[in-house]
Amino acid sequence: MQTTTATSSLAIVSLVAGILGLFFFGSIIAIICGHIARSQIKESKGAQSGDGMALSGLILGYIGVAIWALWLIFAGVIAAAS
Repeated sequence: MQTTTATSSLAIVSLVAGILGLFFFGSIIAIICGHIARSQIKESKGAQSGDGMALSGLILGYIGVAIWALWLIFAGVIAAAS
């Protein structure tokens, strides 16, 4: 008998928001959903899958936050210099 596991919807949201966060917005959503999804997946003891998607969303989310922070610092330095 083959058992099926459901993919965590928060893991999918985290991955999509992480990708969008690199270009537009969504990095914070990716980080929050990614942490919640990984916690739920671990607690489900195999009933849910998607840990890789949640981890990818987390990584992309943190990269997106770093890019936006660097951009804001750069813009502030340029504004202060002029």
